[in-house]
Amino acid sequence: MNELFIVAAKRTPQGRLLGALAKCSAVELAKAAGRSVLATPAGSGVSIDPQDLDHVIIGNVLASGQGMNIARQVGVGLGLPLDRVAYTVNMMCASGMQAVILAAQTILAGQANAILCGGTESMSTAPYLLDRARAGYKFGDAVLLDSILRDGLSDAFSGRPMGLLTEALGAQYHIDRLAQDTFALKSQQKYVAAQARGAFRAEIAPVENVAQDEHPRPDTTLEKLSMLKPAFKADGTITPGNASGVNDGAALLVVCNEAMLKRRNWKPLARIVGWSTVGCDPARFGLGPVWATRKLCQTLGLAPADFDVIEINEAFAVQVLACIKELNLDPERVNPDGGAIALGHPLGASGARLLVHLAQRLASGESEKALATLCVGGGMGAAVMLAKV
Repeated sequence: MNELFIVAAKRTPQGRLLGALAKCSAVELAKAAGRSVLATPAGSGVSIDPQDLDHVIIGNVLASGQGMNIARQVGVGLGLPLDRVAYTVNMMCASGMQAVILAAQTILAGQANAILCGGTESMSTAPYLLDRARAGYKFGDAVLLDSILRDGLSDAFSGRPMGLLTEALGAQYHIDRLAQDTFALKSQQKYVAAQARGAFRAEIAPVENVAQDEHPRPDTTLEKLSMLKPAFKADGTITPGNASGVNDGAALLVVCNEAMLKRRNWKPLARIVGWSTVGCDPARFGLGPVWATRKLCQTLGLAPADFDVIEINEAFAVQVLACIKELNLDPERVNPDGGAIALGHPLGASGARLLVHLAQRLASGESEKALATLCVGGGMGAAVMLAKV
């Protein structure tokens, strides 16, 4: 009776910065995913009643200007009873995944039976900040700060861009520009192939007239990638083409216990087997998936090779390649349908998006054991194992 299940999992399409979803707030994106989640629970033919959800837990990074407590706005907007609990969590790139982990822990603690959880991010609506303006200026210019950079893409300890910190992995693991560009090209190609066979059809919840991911570039070639200039230092290897994008999107799931599953006759997509979170040196945040995966495997008595499919968030090609080397992974099992280089990386939503995709993949019978993991700005890593029911 302590087993945990995912009974519904949906995500919005992922939009480019200032693209098709630019006018949607993080709340609106989450509500769009949530409406689809409540309407189509795992093909059981029975829509989920908001009355059956005890909590709402949503991850988000760039909350400035989004209004008070995004999760509460989403819960009320979706019709949950007003006596239900809702809170928003910020664990940087792992925010959406941590929301799912917190849901699982809350249910195991006996505090809930079913929880709506996941992540949302509208990077397009992230505001500019006027630092120290509240106290006023005697004279001189005032500088606007980009909250995307300040709160999302810059290391809080060194002040350096996350991409600049990641450049060190290329030298450490002997991963050159060609290897990174080749990985990026494969991410785009795998996404195109997956899209063609309908691999994302079950997971995408259209937002207004937008029904497909906007970030992928199907016309990508190795030649085009090779022409891009380094983004973080003159002699660097990370470019806009072999790194993830700046994006908008949301991904939500319903997690429940076995008692609720039977009571409502819900059909599960996947079972949550275990999870892990770890801290590490902020300068080496890119290797967070390595330590999170090792910790999870040790807890479960497994090895990385035991997973049929592994989703590693593609913050940067070099970072994923370094993790593949450290964990001695079969590259063919990693991100078989493409990753964030193709789809984009809406910070607070990405961890949940990985779980949405894996849950739907397991439900389709394509895999038996799946791992989702990602690096986390500030020096952390997170991992979750799902299994076929």
